[in-house]
Amino acid sequence: MRITFLGTGTSQGIPLIACKCNVCQSTNLKDKRLRTSVMVETDDLCIVIDTGPDFRQQMLSQKVEKLDAVLFTHEHKDHTAGMDDVRAFNFIQKKHIDIYASLRVQEAIRREFSYIFSDEKYPGIPLINLHTITNQPFVINNTNITPIQVLHYKLPVFGFRIGDFTYITDANKINDEEKMKIKGSKVLVLNALRREPHISHFTLNEAIALVNELKPEKAYFTHISHQLGLHQDVSAELPQHIFLAYDGLSLEI
Repeated sequence: MRITFLGTGTSQGIPLIACKCNVCQSTNLKDKRLRTSVMVETDDLCIVIDTGPDFRQQMLSQKVEKLDAVLFTHEHKDHTAGMDDVRAFNFIQKKHIDIYASLRVQEAIRREFSYIFSDEKYPGIPLINLHTITNQPFVINNTNITPIQVLHYKLPVFGFRIGDFTYITDANKINDEEKMKIKGSKVLVLNALRREPHISHFTLNEAIALVNELKPEKAYFTHISHQLGLHQDVSAELPQHIFLAYDGLSLEI
């Protein structure tokens, strides 16, 4: 199984005007972060988790030619806004794309992309099959997927475990029952927004503490704001088995 980080950044803390901070001015490509998303590839399946505003750019950058399914963690725009661009894969593959989301997330998709569901189908709109997921394991083709329910302040968000890989973004609380689903993972991806406390995201120290509690073989931090600092500086602070992810990073699990 190959894991590719399509984006590791967030809109949190990024100014709307030209920024002069060290991260914005950095020439290190590992400091250039698109909105958070990840791609999971097996022998017969390509899944993307979340389609943020940068989805099209991410697919082009990674030269992705096949997309089987999209899993959504939650309905916030920085995780759903790019879904319209699945239509390129409709055109190439001549089929609908399977979308897996909770009922609440589906409501947001129907609201934000209402033209997809219109009785009169405009030529070229995205063609999707909506599949409802709950906090129960499900299967796509031959791949088993276990949802992990976390809290993004008070908003329920799904993480996902696929084999020995667990992916958690936009969270600041995980209860003990859900943590048990994560234990035994070889690779854990976890959000680490910044150093200062935040109402709905793990801080760097909170993320490190959770990794030490869950004890994966390796952990990678994502959903990184510019407030966290430069990739090189933060990486130098981390324990040997914990890494700061970056856009384009690929792992074999």
